[in-house]
Amino acid sequence: MSPAVESPPEVCRFEDEVASAIAAHGFFETETPIWVARAPGRLDVMGGNVDYTGGMVLQSLLREAVWVAVQPRADETIRILNPGAARFNWEPSLEISASDLDDLASLRLRCSERESSRWTSYVLGALYFLTSCHRRKTEGGADIFIASDLPPNKGVSSSAALEIATLKAASAAWGIPLEGVALATAGQWVENVVVGAACGIMDQAAIVLGRENHLLPLLCQPCQPFLPVMLPAGLRIWGIDSMVPRSTTGHAYETARAAAFIGYNLICRHEGIDVTPDQASEIPRWTDSRLKGYLSNLAPSEFRAKYERWLPDTLNGREFLSRADEHVDPFTSISPDIDYPVRAAVRYAVEENLRVQMVSALLQAKVSDSSIRLIGEILCQSHVAYAECGLGSAAADDLVERALQAGFPGAKMTGGGAGGVVAVLGRSEDESSIHRIAEEYAAERGDMPQIFEGSSNGVDAFGVRILHHPSLSRMQ
Repeated sequence: MSPAVESPPEVCRFEDEVASAIAAHGFFETETPIWVARAPGRLDVMGGNVDYTGGMVLQSLLREAVWVAVQPRADETIRILNPGAARFNWEPSLEISASDLDDLASLRLRCSERESSRWTSYVLGALYFLTSCHRRKTEGGADIFIASDLPPNKGVSSSAALEIATLKAASAAWGIPLEGVALATAGQWVENVVVGAACGIMDQAAIVLGRENHLLPLLCQPCQPFLPVMLPAGLRIWGIDSMVPRSTTGHAYETARAAAFIGYNLICRHEGIDVTPDQASEIPRWTDSRLKGYLSNLAPSEFRAKYERWLPDTLNGREFLSRADEHVDPFTSISPDIDYPVRAAVRYAVEENLRVQMVSALLQAKVSDSSIRLIGEILCQSHVAYAECGLGSAAADDLVERALQAGFPGAKMTGGGAGGVVAVLGRSEDESSIHRIAEEYAAERGDMPQIFEGSSNGVDAFGVRILHHPSLSRMQ
């Protein structure tokens, strides 16, 4: 399948490097086609942490990406080679039998045995999904080669990019149609069920459906994309790495998520609304007759009038478990020894949803200096709300403050919070100021942060390239 549009020069250069790396390693057979997919990282402009409460999010895509090349095998062997893994002290290769994908519990145990091989869960999880859903089409093994310039543990969705690129390349190699929302949902399923990460669908959907130099509005109920919004001429959004690692399997993220579902449960119980498992959902979730299982459907005005003062500021896990029949989130658990920020988590779920809708509407209207200032203020409000949920980061606060002092209209923490990348809103002519902020930050921190300043197309727009021989310098 051919790409929908021409790639930027930086992407083409890395594409050449990927093809050269494939040839240099001599990993594939020379007579069989190789299917190659590319999944960029995403920059969470607005909405991080409301994807699992059914809110609206606004996402952009990065230039940096994960590339996955797949070649089917006639035997049952599955080989994975990720040469770049050695940079992070991870195991760069793995070989298993296709029969090892038959049992989910055993697969999860294999992937979690050593931290150095945990990255393989995203690849093997993708293969498990495809083989379990399409048994007859996926007979035999596969050779899988991975290359990436997208850094891990930065909050730019390197894990989602890896699983989506694997799903896209492997499904194409096996002749399985997989694209759009179905591809994004498959990626979320892998992360939730196989990896055990309590993420929503925001990252996967953005990576699949996003377009270069556009923002993707997405209502996560469960995945309703809107037309991508092109950034107005002269307006830019950069990402600066705070150099504080983050993960959706981290303690702060899971505590904030669990707090939101505690608040949802309390509100439904208060109103006499039954919450039951949603039998129609591909991803395990709970639902109800009024909010449909999505806390973000609660209007901010109703929250302020009826629930803000009534909800506990914090609630101890032991106390919640003593009064609740069940925790209605399949992907987090309640610890008796943790105090959950219930009120702030519910406030964030309803108000961030509104903030995202406001920014999306402002970007689609005629942009003026006053509207840019308003968007910047909304971004700053979102950043403050992260801290209220226990997701703050002193390093991210530092970068936000530096950006505001330099005259940028707004900046905020991205993704799940508690570290990662800070998004900064500005104009194209402000690029030198971004680099100056990074250099001053580096002088105090002792290391230069990465700046994310490019964009590229999502997985579906890029398509799947085919290498007919590893020695070819370009993909077709």
